[in-house]
Amino acid sequence: MGGQVSPLGDIYSYGILLLEMFIGRRPTDEMFKEGLSIHKFTAMALPEHVMDIVDPSMFFVEDEEDVYDDVEERTIIEEDPHVNVNSRIKECLISVFQIGLSCSKTSPDERMPTNVVINEINAIRDAFLKSQKKNRRRMN
Repeated sequence: MGGQVSPLGDIYSYGILLLEMFIGRRPTDEMFKEGLSIHKFTAMALPEHVMDIVDPSMFFVEDEEDVYDDVEERTIIEEDPHVNVNSRIKECLISVFQIGLSCSKTSPDERMPTNVVINEINAIRDAFLKSQKKNRRRMN
């Protein structure tokens, strides 16, 4: 806000970017008006309504054959992404949103430090990959 460039400004931008990517909306989206921001929108939804705000395209997967054929068609994992989504995946999504919120707080002093962000994101990634391995074992 003060015009000085700092790592805390970069963290703010990173937080907004996380929210943008996982919600699938830009901070300049028409829905964010009259005092509603991407930050407030996310904060109001968590944790109970995480599946209502997550970008539904996150639940699409490309068929391996399509990748090699340069076909852009995608297959949805679930007909309704709000149903049967692994609770561990929901926890991971909530954690990512919480990092985005922490990083995009108005006051720079309240923002999550870079090293903590890195550690938290890595832990979320590891938990997600672990849950994916368990799901694959169940399917086989």
